[in-house]
Amino acid sequence: MTANTINPAKLLNSKWTAVEPVKKEKHFIVTRVFFDEQEQPQRCILEAVLTGRKQELHWRELKDSDCWLFGWQ
Repeated sequence: MTANTINPAKLLNSKWTAVEPVKKEKHFIVTRVFFDEQEQPQRCILEAVLTGRKQELHWRELKDSDCWLFGWQ
């Protein structure tokens, strides 16, 4: 597994591409970031550009370049 480099401060509104699209959903935007008491990011909401479907995941899951690519590919 190779890792994407992510700056947590720039996570909001960042663009991502799913390596293996599901239901033609390939491109996503981070629309919300949830923080803990120490203002560290914990979870984020990704919204599919094509359908508007939202999914929640731990923000560190975006570091897995086997699943996610930074930007729109």
